[in-house]
Amino acid sequence: MKTTTTCLAAALLALLPLAAAAQKAAPTGTDKKLYCWDEGGVQVCGDTLPASAVDRARTEINARSGLRTGAVPRALEPDERAAAAAAARQAADDAEAEAARQRRDLAMVESYATEDDLRRAYGERIILVEEALKTSQLGMTNLRQSLLNLLRQAAELELHAKPVGKVLAESIQTQHADLLRQQATQVKQLADRASLGSDLDDALGRYRAMKGG
Repeated sequence: MKTTTTCLAAALLALLPLAAAAQKAAPTGTDKKLYCWDEGGVQVCGDTLPASAVDRARTEINARSGLRTGAVPRALEPDERAAAAAAARQAADDAEAEAARQRRDLAMVESYATEDDLRRAYGERIILVEEALKTSQLGMTNLRQSLLNLLRQAAELELHAKPVGKVLAESIQTQHADLLRQQATQVKQLADRASLGSDLDDALGRYRAMKGG
C-alpha cells in the first residue's frame, strides 16, 4: 500500500491502518519501516521502496512509533563518486604525509641532543650542497666546451660541403642532452641551497615544540 500526499503528517495518518496491520502480523521485537521520498516536488510515503526510488534521498520512519529512525542520501552521480574517491585518496595521502612528518620530527629530536647539534647538521648539509654546486658548474663548463668543439667540427664539414657523419651527429645530440640534464640538476641544487635557511628555521620550531620548550 502506498499513499501520496504533500504533507508528511498526513501521509503518516493515512498509513496508520497499514502500520497497525503490520504490527499484528510482524513477529515480536520487529519494527516495520515506512519510507518517504520526493518525486517531482511531491512527498511520497510507503511501506515498500520501489525500484524508481532506490537511488533517491529518503527518510525512514518507525511504523510503530511514527518517529524518524534514519535518513539515506541520494545515490551519487558517476562524476560525484569520482570526486569523492579523489578526495578520499587525497585525505589518505595527507594523513600519510602528516604521519611521516611526525616520524621525522621524532627522529630529529632523538638524533640531536641540543639545538646547536641541529644547527651543525644543517651547516654540514649547506657545505655538501655548495660542494655539489661547484661540481655541477665544473661539469657544465666541460660539457659546454665539448659540445662547442663538436659543433665547430660539424660546421667545418658543412662549410666544405662535406656531410656530417652519423658518429659526429650522435655525439652532438648526446652532449647536448647531457648538458640539459646537468643544467636541470644545477637548478634543483640551487633551489635546495636557497631553501636550507628557511628549512632550518622550520626545523628549529618543530624541535622546540617536540622538546616542549
